[in-house]
Amino acid sequence: MTAVADPARVRPPGPSPWTAPVLLGRMARNRLDVMRTVAARHGDAVRLPLGPKTLWFFNHPDHAKHVLAENPGNYHKGIGLVHARRTLGDGLLTSEGELWTKQRKVIQPVFQARRIARQADAVAEESVRMAARLQRAVGAGPVDIRHEMTELTLGVLGRTLLDADLGEFGGIGAAFEAVQDQAIFEMMSLGAVPPWVPLPRQRRFRRARAELQEIVDRLVAHRRAQPGGIAGRDDVVSRLIESTSRETDPRVARQRMRDELVTLLLAGHETTASTLTWTFYLLDRHHEVWERMHAEAVEVLGDRNPTYEDLHRLRYTAMVVDEVMRLYPPVWLLPRIAQGDDVVGGWHVPAGADVVLCPYTLHRHPEFWPDPDRFDPDRFDPDRRADRPRYAYIPFGAGPRFCVGNNLGLMEAVFVLACVTRQLRLSLQPGYPVVPEPMLTLRVRGGLPMHVHEA
Repeated sequence: MTAVADPARVRPPGPSPWTAPVLLGRMARNRLDVMRTVAARHGDAVRLPLGPKTLWFFNHPDHAKHVLAENPGNYHKGIGLVHARRTLGDGLLTSEGELWTKQRKVIQPVFQARRIARQADAVAEESVRMAARLQRAVGAGPVDIRHEMTELTLGVLGRTLLDADLGEFGGIGAAFEAVQDQAIFEMMSLGAVPPWVPLPRQRRFRRARAELQEIVDRLVAHRRAQPGGIAGRDDVVSRLIESTSRETDPRVARQRMRDELVTLLLAGHETTASTLTWTFYLLDRHHEVWERMHAEAVEVLGDRNPTYEDLHRLRYTAMVVDEVMRLYPPVWLLPRIAQGDDVVGGWHVPAGADVVLCPYTLHRHPEFWPDPDRFDPDRFDPDRRADRPRYAYIPFGAGPRFCVGNNLGLMEAVFVLACVTRQLRLSLQPGYPVVPEPMLTLRVRGGLPMHVHEA
């Protein structure tokens, strides 16, 4: 039975349409502040006018549950991501309907728990190497932790998902940076700037896209050249080769391969790199948390590499990761477009409406998170989280489009943090301004220069 909106509450409250030019300007400067301000001023459902667009902004766990899990078929990927498709193509992040279902079936087995468990040694080895690289920087001046975490997560994805060493491809990190910059530009401009306009950003993106296509072609050629080809292999490249071989047009197959791999690598490495970067920043501000993590890592690991069985033993470290993703969720905005009329929390949502959920504001909702701006990993103690609504915390989304790589990302984050904190402490470059930058992920603007010290 279709829910009916309360006639007295058909349209959510919100700023006057006359404020749209001011709001657009504020959104360009500080999108996070705008979302927090309108939620605090107008409540859990806000009708937000932004020039030619009006957003239906919902900020309650029940709203997230309805849109993402109870009626997900009515909500396709929305504002921004539609325009980012011009940059990212039709990968798992931007596709819809039958294509998305087919892509998910191809990718999903790579992230099954048993396969992820088999990859634990590779993740541990990369984590130990990262700690060793940082060890060599003790007393040598600041290190850009955002850059280091990006290189690390790309390396992990290469080994665990592609069965390839991405370090062989020089400049891959810079290429992904260019793709992400262009994607967010498309999202924020809503596609208003044609791709043929010779802006420096667009020229840089075209070069990066060509580089990534070359990398994909080399990965495919290398895999085909292996003894036995793709037979019996379960990595992403092999599965995509098998899947795209059914395409009758080789150009379509090549584009599908590129779209899938670029999307998977971009989304997979950037989210975990962002989480790790914010974690090291917060640990510098909260030495008592670092002390507990250091003690746990020394007690659980000693001098050996972490193993898959250590994940449940590194309990406090996992709680820290959860709390970091509460304050700085890597995916800070979930935009959708309503395909048909609906009712969310008693509010009428018309077909075609641009609906947004914002994990950044939802995770700071004072009704569910006391003292919401305080960094407190103990919030995620199992004894304290039982009474919290399930959808008050959605760092990986929810419903059918729940992030397919969440278990790999969590394992990577816990291993890296344990390996680093058992022997090292990082401190921010004095005077450096740390500013959140809401791009495709919520990253630190301009990098994060930190000094490395012995524990």
